[in-house]
Amino acid sequence: MDFSQIPGLQHIKKHLQSTLANGRTAHAQLFVGKPGHGTLATAAAFSQMLITKNLSGDQLTKAEHLCQQFSHPDMHFVYPINLSELVENKKPLSKDFAIYWREFLQEQIFEELHDWYKKVGIEKRQGIINVAEAADIGKQLSLKSYGGNAKVMVIWYAEKMNTSSANKLLKLIEEPPENTYLILVSEHPEDILLTIRSRCQILEFPPFSEEAIATYLVENLDANSAEAHQIAAQSDGDLAKAIKRISHQTDDQKFEAYFIAWVRSAFQAKKQKSAVKDLMHWATQLDKENRETQIRFIDYCLHFFRQALLQNYKAESLVYMKTYDEKFKFANFAKFINGNNLDKINIALQDASYHIERNANGKLVFTDLSLQLTRFIHQ
Repeated sequence: MDFSQIPGLQHIKKHLQSTLANGRTAHAQLFVGKPGHGTLATAAAFSQMLITKNLSGDQLTKAEHLCQQFSHPDMHFVYPINLSELVENKKPLSKDFAIYWREFLQEQIFEELHDWYKKVGIEKRQGIINVAEAADIGKQLSLKSYGGNAKVMVIWYAEKMNTSSANKLLKLIEEPPENTYLILVSEHPEDILLTIRSRCQILEFPPFSEEAIATYLVENLDANSAEAHQIAAQSDGDLAKAIKRISHQTDDQKFEAYFIAWVRSAFQAKKQKSAVKDLMHWATQLDKENRETQIRFIDYCLHFFRQALLQNYKAESLVYMKTYDEKFKFANFAKFINGNNLDKINIALQDASYHIERNANGKLVFTDLSLQLTRFIHQ
């Protein structure tokens, strides 16, 4: 993986190249942003630069080949895992999933966490990075460098570390081995131990531009220009979403069906008490989904409401929401979303996501959320 394979992000690329050239690369860095913003891809590309620095000839060619395959002995990865039928180890570590991880990166490095869970069959569980993993990180980084150059450890979704593993990693960050680099990649850095965040150089990754996404789709996925630009406009700067849309792998249609059933019942509940039963049924249906899907559905709702607000305030140039259900009139719905209720709706959705992520009862969370929405949507 190298920077030429990542669209846009020129300021971030230049910054990393400059720090490396001037010998000022921080030994602990935190890349913040969604996977679809290029965080993991950039971490892998920068790892290759660190490992191959000052190499030449056959040494450079061999090292670059191994890095492109994500199999260089000095390029290490840690990521959320759980028990899986794919590995026999009852106390698995990331390295037990290495073959699947390399396939995952080679297939599409901009994929999301849920895609990784599906890849290894743990989508019904919560992936974690436990204390045994943190101990193994220390062991791997204490070994002598294979290529005589830098050793790099990329920790994907570092917020999935539990307290014990975070504290163990903190010691490594405070006293790193020579010529060793840690790159933490996170979508929600606020969930990472503050003492770790404070010791990392933080790089915020912005959404990709529409032009960068469209160019990537044309050059890498054989999309025609018109289709690529349309999908880019609908992807909110998220390359992972764009790739799914063009590959027809998105869950948007399923999420839309949940959303429309929800808001229709919420509108009816003001006049028909029987609609409350529909809201309860809706909550029961959502409870059957795994937690990752529930969280992704809430994110979809947040996005839907924001688009509705833009539509209501006549910012049509920023509205790209198109529904699959032709009977649902998005413009009519948007009239009910305004500055008076959007903040309350957002807070309710974010609170629901917080509780779901922390293993609250899904049926109770979504029942409460549906009743709150019924109140807010009429304000």
